[in-house]
Amino acid sequence: MSDFAPGLEAAFGAPPREFGPGPVAVEGALPEFLRGSLYLVGPARFDCFGQRYRHWLDGDGMVVALHLGQGPPRAAARYVRTEKWVEEEGAGRAIYRTFGTAFPGDRLRRGRALASPANVSVLPFAGRLLVFGEQGLPYELDPSDLGTRARCDFGCLNEATPFAAHPAVDPQTGEMVNFGVSFAADRPLLHLFRFDREGRLAARSRAELAHPYSVHDFSLSRRYAVFALSPYLLDVAAMLEHGATVAESLRFEPELGARLALFDRATGELAASIPIGDGYCLHQVNAFDDGEELVVDLLELEEPVYPDYDGLPELFTRVRPAHVVRLRVDPAAGRIIERRAVGAGLAADFPVIDPQLSGLPADVFWMLAIAETGRPGRKFFDRLQRFDWRAGGVADQYVPPPWHYLAGEPVFVPAHAGSVGSGAASAAQAGVVLCPEFDAERCESAFVVLDALDLARGPLARLVLPSPVQLGFHAAFAPAEANR
Repeated sequence: MSDFAPGLEAAFGAPPREFGPGPVAVEGALPEFLRGSLYLVGPARFDCFGQRYRHWLDGDGMVVALHLGQGPPRAAARYVRTEKWVEEEGAGRAIYRTFGTAFPGDRLRRGRALASPANVSVLPFAGRLLVFGEQGLPYELDPSDLGTRARCDFGCLNEATPFAAHPAVDPQTGEMVNFGVSFAADRPLLHLFRFDREGRLAARSRAELAHPYSVHDFSLSRRYAVFALSPYLLDVAAMLEHGATVAESLRFEPELGARLALFDRATGELAASIPIGDGYCLHQVNAFDDGEELVVDLLELEEPVYPDYDGLPELFTRVRPAHVVRLRVDPAAGRIIERRAVGAGLAADFPVIDPQLSGLPADVFWMLAIAETGRPGRKFFDRLQRFDWRAGGVADQYVPPPWHYLAGEPVFVPAHAGSVGSGAASAAQAGVVLCPEFDAERCESAFVVLDALDLARGPLARLVLPSPVQLGFHAAFAPAEANR
């Protein structure tokens, strides 16, 4: 097979070292309005005392912070001191089975679940900086130096609580909503949690699922929590009784079909469950109410992407193109009124909108893509694209130099925070997109700052970190006023 990502192995070699907070090198000029902290998390340590991990989701989580706007830019990087990390560091050996790696004598947490490496998402919420792994409580970090404070139980949850890695915040109310799936083979349950803007649990509910769905993401409209339930199912017995990894225990059964499940945000009750084809959705883009109708935007794939995370560093060897899908839904009738699907042409992931527009009409979003989609061989994200429904597809893109890879979720920062009005909700906002970038030739990590509406122009600025860091997953930006 061909190698369309030369040098990618450099990102999975020696574990990144911790640093900072300290200065970063700045190339170009930063916009005056760019004030706040950017946080990125991802799996970083893939060798645990000689036990080599093979899957991208396996690595112990590291958080990177970029602080902007008060003096020269500063950066920090720290591993999250999870219970897994602390126990394995104390023992001097790998102890816990990971998402894609099993080994003789490994353990599950409480005999039933993975020990969270806290490597998927990061979120500033209610005065805390929280970092999440799949199906476990988050950890609270110091927002400046990223030191781990404690596991966060919100004063009422416990270590058995299923808690996913992809919470959603309503910018209008300040509420955070999250979910978790209990993977009992006979009675899988989806749990919903709603927290007020102060971080207090306001409501909790649960609903039975027809199958043990693997669910990573969801979206919020004003009325609904929206789930795209893809037919990607976890064989619990394989993991618990036969020593399989989660990756080995997941199976794609498209003949079961995918469904759109709508839960009433106020009551937590299931409002509708609607068939939506047989594709796979890892990430939604947005959802918003339009009168009595609901509009849901998502990325749809032909099949799950997790198998393309296996066999490090040989990633994305067979990945296929994505479709950007807009569903117009009649919740009361339980039917899809209209489906618009635009072929992205490339594999795509990590779609992001202006966070001020979450739950409101938004025609523009940004996403990462892979140029050599469809050709056998190693690949990685090497395009940053702006999609515009009004233009009917991709309207603009940034192409990094050769040997440069886009190393995590892009983040949009508006030039005028709080400027969204009822008449401007669907308009593209002026601002910048920040995106991590890895130079495999120099083994150098940086954040690029791009004009959100002119990606092709290239970076307005580049902030080079003092030491290379991991290829990340999700990111978040906390405006300066949110850190005060």
